[in-house]
Amino acid sequence: MKLSQLNPGQKGIIVSFTDAEMAVKLMEMGCLPGEEVEVERCAPLGDPIAIRVAGYQLCLRKTEAAVIIIQ
Repeated sequence: MKLSQLNPGQKGIIVSFTDAEMAVKLMEMGCLPGEEVEVERCAPLGDPIAIRVAGYQLCLRKTEAAVIIIQ
């Protein structure tokens, strides 16, 4: 399942990434495999989304969130 498919309040564990180039950027922001991630809220039109990962809030575009594979 992709992070972009979660609704606010749902959680998952980061497993891997579908884009190696974007993975580097996301890992620099704390989205590491094994980290728990929670969707906190979505913008009114669905993009961007606010997530909580590694103890802080991060906002991602849906296209960026679609790169993160969770379980």
